[in-house]
Amino acid sequence: MTCTQNLKEMKNIYKRYYKVLFGILGIMIYSSCSDEFLEVVPKGQLIGEKVVDYDKMFYNLNLINMTSTNAQVPLGAELVAFEPYISGSGLRTQRLYRWEAEVYNDGDNAAELENTMENIYIYNKIINEVMEATEGSEAEKRSLRAEALAGRAWTYFLLINYYGLPYNEGTSATDAGFPIVEVADLVASDFRRATVQEVYDFIVDDLTTALQDLPAQVPSRFRFSQAAGKALLGKVYTFMGKFEEASPLLTEALDQIEDTGTEVRLLDYNEGYSNPRVDTDPEGIYGKQFSNNWANTASELVVNPEIMALFDESDLRLEYLYTETAQNGNEYPLEGVFRKQIGTGQTFFGVRVQEVYLFLAEVKCRLGDLTAAVSILEEFRKHRMPEENAIVPQEIAADRETLLRFVFDERLREFAAQGVYWFDMRRLTVDPDIPVPVSSYTHTIYDTDGSVKGEYQLTKERLVLRFPKTVTDQNPNLENNP
Repeated sequence: MTCTQNLKEMKNIYKRYYKVLFGILGIMIYSSCSDEFLEVVPKGQLIGEKVVDYDKMFYNLNLINMTSTNAQVPLGAELVAFEPYISGSGLRTQRLYRWEAEVYNDGDNAAELENTMENIYIYNKIINEVMEATEGSEAEKRSLRAEALAGRAWTYFLLINYYGLPYNEGTSATDAGFPIVEVADLVASDFRRATVQEVYDFIVDDLTTALQDLPAQVPSRFRFSQAAGKALLGKVYTFMGKFEEASPLLTEALDQIEDTGTEVRLLDYNEGYSNPRVDTDPEGIYGKQFSNNWANTASELVVNPEIMALFDESDLRLEYLYTETAQNGNEYPLEGVFRKQIGTGQTFFGVRVQEVYLFLAEVKCRLGDLTAAVSILEEFRKHRMPEENAIVPQEIAADRETLLRFVFDERLREFAAQGVYWFDMRRLTVDPDIPVPVSSYTHTIYDTDGSVKGEYQLTKERLVLRFPKTVTDQNPNLENNP
């Protein structure tokens, strides 16, 4: 199912689209908006006048469909690759899987920057202009500005986890991060990178400001609610190791999800599983999606035996979301590998209900409240397996470090082949409680007979992506990653 098909019921929001061409960071990117409410002025600049114009900007499909913003999937160490499928995949996929420094050829644009920088442009337009718009109340304007601030924070959080080293209180003040762009300027160039600390401070400030005016209820899951804002800020604080700050935000987000104006809840796999859609998926508090056939029909990357061994045989995720064969029906020449097959070529990754449960369980565990952590985990797990099998074993529940590892294992059981593990891998390399050496992460390519064709070891340098030549050529002061 394509992104357009997924969103066909949104046609009442817009009648037709135009393409807006503009350059940011030296790349050419596109935007789709309704020319009912926006004019196209020189070189693709967007103009809004009324409050309703800015409100409708949030329904730009490219704010929802992040297309190939999916490098985090092949980067994840939960996957192994097989011939002949991996050699038949795109060069970008192969290079990401091998953790190569240069993912793109000269002249190629980076998929990680196309939608993200376009979205930042749109959010900046709203942030900087909506308060001067006509035909709307002050409260409406502040609410729209808050949504744009939260959207910008979400986007910057993704970018800093692509291009900046994992947050580390001891080094982030000097680690190179990502350029902070606060104006909607189509011709700006020669950007310089802020530090990781500056970018995280920027994200926290945007979200803290946004939470003052974000609406409790929203008309669709493509709009930022209070619950989504608190969940995102709680996630950011968790990545920063600020667990005391994260705990109340995640708790409040979980308390508020039933009152967001849309149906938001955990799906219960005991009642069955059906292919989700981003616009109707109840597990989406804030809906975004990226293309991910590695969790649907592609055969080159599959979940390795070590990760699959984490599943109990009663776990319904194993029944509904995995198959032992390639798309063509052939078996893989290695016992214990499974191909993820969720029933859609899109992975949803805006703000997810599952994330809130599992981040809150992690935070409670880190703060020493093991009883609360276990309770949250068991509440989550009983939606993925029969309740009697959802109990956390006592020997795990009673030990803080063991329970913390169990939380991360649960995240793998829930999100394998969907990009989450790459970001967990990064932060585990600097984790204060259960640190994992970077060099312990490996990727293997197996030949058709099951023999090892290639092995690759992750290095600290490859915890970050490099900017492509198209960007560095137009931004000579933009320091690249090693």
